[in-house]
Amino acid sequence: IEKQGDHSKTQKLYSIIKPFILRRHKSQVATELPEKTENIQYSAMLPDQEAEYEKVKSYYRNAILENIEQQGLNKSQMLLLQGLTKLRQIANHPKMVDENYEGASGKMWDVSFMLDNAITEGHKILIFSQFVKHLSIIKEHLKTMEIDFAYLDGSTKDRQEQVERFQNEDNLKVFLISLKAGGLGLNLTKADYVFILDPWWNPAAEAQAVDRAHRIGQQNKVFTYKFITKDTVEEKILALQSHKKKLASDLITTESSFVKSLSKEDIESLLS
Repeated sequence: IEKQGDHSKTQKLYSIIKPFILRRHKSQVATELPEKTENIQYSAMLPDQEAEYEKVKSYYRNAILENIEQQGLNKSQMLLLQGLTKLRQIANHPKMVDENYEGASGKMWDVSFMLDNAITEGHKILIFSQFVKHLSIIKEHLKTMEIDFAYLDGSTKDRQEQVERFQNEDNLKVFLISLKAGGLGLNLTKADYVFILDPWWNPAAEAQAVDRAHRIGQQNKVFTYKFITKDTVEEKILALQSHKKKLASDLITTESSFVKSLSKEDIESLLS
C-alpha cells in the first residue's frame, strides 16, 4: 500500500479492520466549534547543542548504515529507533541524554519566551511532550519563575483532580501533559493555547492532543504551536509525516510501524 499506492488494497484492508474501529470525524458532530489555528515555530540550535547533535548523528549514521549493509533493513530497526530517539531528545534539550550538560537549548529558549508571554496575556496553555524528561525541564523553569501548573503523565494518581484544577482555577494557566497519558479522554476546554514540544511519528496522535482543548464546550479560538528545531531530524520527520499522511489517515500508525515504513533512502535523508 505504502510503496505502490495501491488504492484497491487500501480499501480491502480498511474493510477488514472497519468492524473493530468506530471512527467519526469531528467535523461531522461538532460543527459549532470555534476556529483552530495551527502554527509551526522553528527554533535554531545553540552552538553547544549543535556540536552534541552532530557528534551523536555521525555515530548513529555510521552504525545504522553499516548495520543495514551487513544485516539488512529489518534487523536494523531497533538501532534506528534508538538513534532517532536520541537525536530527537538532543534537538529538544541535550540535558535529556546527558545530565551533566551545562549548556542551553534553542528550543527551550523559544518555548520559555512564548510561554511567559502567553501567561502574561492571560491565556491557558496545554503543553504536550512525548518525553517525560522534557516536561521535567519545563517544570523546573515554571518552578524557578514561581508559576503554578497542573501535571499529568503515566504515573499520575490524581488525574481527575489535575484536570479539575486546570478547568476551575483561574490563576492556574499551565498544564503539562505527556502525549501518551493525555492524548485521549480529557476535556480541557479552558485552554486556548496548545504547545506540542516535539513532533510525533503519527500526526493523528498530535491531532488528538490538540482536541483536548478543541472540543464541544470550547468558546475561544484555539491556537496550536508545534515546536521544531531546524536542521535536525525533527524537521525531516515533519516532511516524512506529510509524505506518509495518507497511510497515517487511512490506517493507524504507531511508532514501530512508522519506522518499518522507512526505506533506506528515507533513513539516509533523516541522518544526513
